[in-house]
Amino acid sequence: MRGEKEMIELIKATALGDDNIRAAYLEGSRANPSVPRDIFRDYDVVYIVKDTKPYRENRGWIDRFGERLYMQYPEENAEYPCDVENCYGWLMQLADGNRLDLHVCTEPYALSKLELYETLVDKDKIMPEERNDNVKRYWILRPQEKRFQDVCNEFWWCMNNVAKGLWREELPYVLDVTDFHVRPMLKQMLEWKIGCGTDFSVSAGKMGKYMERFLSGDCYARFLDTYGRADTKSQWQAAFIMCDLFQETACEVAEALGFSYNQEEARNSRWFLEHVRTLPKDAAEIIQTANKTSEKERQI
Repeated sequence: MRGEKEMIELIKATALGDDNIRAAYLEGSRANPSVPRDIFRDYDVVYIVKDTKPYRENRGWIDRFGERLYMQYPEENAEYPCDVENCYGWLMQLADGNRLDLHVCTEPYALSKLELYETLVDKDKIMPEERNDNVKRYWILRPQEKRFQDVCNEFWWCMNNVAKGLWREELPYVLDVTDFHVRPMLKQMLEWKIGCGTDFSVSAGKMGKYMERFLSGDCYARFLDTYGRADTKSQWQAAFIMCDLFQETACEVAEALGFSYNQEEARNSRWFLEHVRTLPKDAAEIIQTANKTSEKERQI
C-alpha cells in the first residue's frame, strides 16, 4: 500500500504536469487535523481546471493513479444531482488499498464549495488562505428552543408508527421507520447532550461516529441496545429502550438550555406504545372508550 507521501507527490505531480489544472487541494478527513489518522482515510482531491470536458472524454487519464478494483462515476449515477460542466468525479478503490475520491471542478464552482481544505498546488494564487477555525463548522450546534421541541415532537409522534408496525409484525416497515425517522431524533438529542457538556465545541462525527468518546459507557451501551435484532420481540424491547433514553436525555438538555419540554406528549406517546403492545391480535378497537387510562395513571 502506497504511503501518504507517495500518494501526495503523485497527486501534486499530476497537477504540475497539466496546464489545464490550475490548483489542487485536499478536503475531507486528510485536511481535518481533529480526525484520527488511520489506514482507511480517503484521499479527497479536487483539481481546479479550466475545463472539465477533456477529463470527461478521456477516461484513461486516471490510470496514472494506479490499478483499480472498482469505482463509481457519481455524476453519471441517476441518484445524484450533477453539473458536469463545472464538476465531475471519479471515486476509486485502488488495488493497493488506497481510496481516491477525485473531482475536477471549475474555479468559481470549487471556490464556492470550499470548507476545510489543504492546498497542494496553486499556480495562479487563487486559493484563499486556510483558516484553522474552519473545523468549527463541524461542531454540534446549539439548538433554538423551537428546533428542540420539533425534534421531541417528531420522536414521540413517530412512535405511533412503530407501535402500529410492531402490532402488525411488519418488520421491514418498523425497521425503516425506526432508522429513518425515530433514531435520527434520538441521535440529535444525544448530540445536544454532548454539546451541553462541552460548551458546543466538539463534533460527534459523521453519523454520530464519535459519540462514544463523549457519552458515558452506560449511555452509549443503551444507545447501541436500541438497534436490537430483526424480530418483533427485540424491536419492542428496543423501542422502550429508545423511549427511556430519549426521555432522560431530553429532560437533561431542556434543563441545561432552559427549554420547556412537553411531558404530556411524552407520557401519552409512551402510554400508547405500551397499550398497543398488549393489544390482542383480534382486537376490534384500538382503545375502548370505557377502558381508557386516565391521564394521572399514565406514567413514563
